Amino acid sequence: MTTSVVSIVYVNDAPAAARFYGELLGMSPSFETPGYITFALGPGADLGLWSGRFEDLSADVPRTSEVCVAVAGGPDEVEAIFTQWRSKGVTILRAPHDLGFGPTFLAADPDGNRIRVARRDAPSDT
Repeated sequence: MTTSVVSIVYVNDAPAAARFYGELLGMSPSFETPGYITFALGPGADLGLWSGRFEDLSADVPRTSEVCVAVAGGPDEVEAIFTQWRSKGVTILRAPHDLGFGPTFLAADPDGNRIRVARRDAPSDT
């Protein structure tokens, strides 16, 4: 059996959200319908953007998760992405800071979904 994991982010307008994430991540969608669009992130992992218009989903549903963009570079990489995203007008919820696992910052997509940028593997000697 082949399995994959799709992390679904609920959005108001899937095509608009796909443009936002596509530009942010430098990727093109791997699958598109009017209300559901995915990005292939690697073997067995996708990011799905779903407008939810095919179900009775309220805009008042609390947001209880976040998309995490794990970068392989050092602390300077997190800072560089922060600077780039801020210059693009991405909403920044919290500037770069250290949470014990290394530098991170928190942003939001146009629907208010949280996006965290952090180092993939912070060294234990920091």
